[in-house]
Amino acid sequence: MQQDPTTFNQGGMGFQQPLPNATIVLILSILSIPTCCCYGIVGLGLGITALILANKDKALYEMNPNMYTPSSYSNINTGRIIAIIGIVLGSIYLLLSIFMILAFGFDALSDPTLMQERMRDIFGS
Repeated sequence: MQQDPTTFNQGGMGFQQPLPNATIVLILSILSIPTCCCYGIVGLGLGITALILANKDKALYEMNPNMYTPSSYSNINTGRIIAIIGIVLGSIYLLLSIFMILAFGFDALSDPTLMQERMRDIFGS
């Protein structure tokens, strides 16, 4: 006999199911943190996507909380927090990347010798 992934609601309201995007929100938000090092753009995209999906599922849960499992709601809240952290880190890294490109030039980011030369020009020594 195949087991149903839904659980029976203790209040007699029927079966509960997980929120539709609970797992993907967790995955996207967790991936937004390490990918913020890709000039911040990838991390921002993943974090914003996770936050949008989490907000949709949170609204879905608040409309009918007896229909969804509390563990999936907990996953949504955890995913929202991690997504916000990923967005903040991605934003910081993006701003830092823009500053570095403006200050030293894009070509200096891939050439350590040129970077040292330009840093000596700017900061002296």
